[in-house]
Amino acid sequence: MTGRLHGLREPLLHVSKRDDISLFRRMLVRVIAVILALCVCAVVIHALTGLDPLQVYRGVVDGAVGTRRRAWVTIRDTLVLLLIAVGLTPAFRMRFWNVGGEGQTLIGGLATAAIMINLKSLPAPLLYPLMAATAVLAGLVWGVVPALCKAKWNTNETLFTLMMNYIATQLVAFAIIYWENPKGSSNVGVINPDTRMGWLPKLFGLDYGWMTVIVVALAAAMFFYLRWTKHGYEIAYVGQSVNTARYAGISVPRVIVRTMALSGGICGLAGYLLVTGSGHTISTGIAGGRGFTAITVAWLSKLNTFTMMMVSFLLVFMEKGAIQIASQFKLSEYASDIITGIMLFFVLGCEFFINYKVEIVKGRKSLE
Repeated sequence: MTGRLHGLREPLLHVSKRDDISLFRRMLVRVIAVILALCVCAVVIHALTGLDPLQVYRGVVDGAVGTRRRAWVTIRDTLVLLLIAVGLTPAFRMRFWNVGGEGQTLIGGLATAAIMINLKSLPAPLLYPLMAATAVLAGLVWGVVPALCKAKWNTNETLFTLMMNYIATQLVAFAIIYWENPKGSSNVGVINPDTRMGWLPKLFGLDYGWMTVIVVALAAAMFFYLRWTKHGYEIAYVGQSVNTARYAGISVPRVIVRTMALSGGICGLAGYLLVTGSGHTISTGIAGGRGFTAITVAWLSKLNTFTMMMVSFLLVFMEKGAIQIASQFKLSEYASDIITGIMLFFVLGCEFFINYKVEIVKGRKSLE
């Protein structure tokens, strides 16, 4: 055995889990990660295109917040992404892998569009709450179905919620054919463009005022719910250990169904905001992949809904900026995706150094 170890020495690096790290250090690591990402992006940009990186970065900022209109579009998309991430949070804290945020958002938008089209003669004080309630109920059903199957037969929730996305997409596609306007166009068009019935009104003179109030209020409420309520305690307990939760007298099936009802309902509400406060139409692409991007937002934020605000803004900011530089500098969409990917790599990778400590072993000894 000694012969086999001849010439071997202790590893150069020693990795250990951190017991705790201050907020200042966590933020410092993330800032350093962003700076390093910008430096690497600058090298890649110059190598691939020969352009001045600073000029490209100015294009990113211009694309995201360069005009009042662009700034509000960035804020709007940030709010929708944030709301879906907030909806996924209770399920993820329970370790229920809900990847169906896309479908739950789509089905909420479909329910909203159905009310806008078929009940547009209702008075506004009745129409808006009815649309919101219908969207929440639709998303709730889309979340409860896989939850019931998980609670009763222990089905795989990842596959189940993923398949529900495809069902929602096909239902929306069918509705588009049924509601298409004009006939043969394969799209619904803007709903109620003349009367604007069902369109979210301005609040404080802002187009997205209501959207801002609703999303921020729900993010704050979810933070409180998960940390200081009995339901939040039960969700965390089930997430840590199902068997321990049962031993403590918690009804695990009830918690699973209740939590997914909440998760799906909030995602359904995001569909409501997309239809009434943003596009004023319904399409299979209205969710725009946000249901999947929100998974990244939730986990990158460590399920903290206030941190999600910053992460959501960062991702949308980069998305809008990437679109702008692709157009402004005649770059392909792949070039802008590379920049976004590098940013995400560093931002996600820095979490390793926040959670683990890497030390250089001095005076390494032989393993003989």
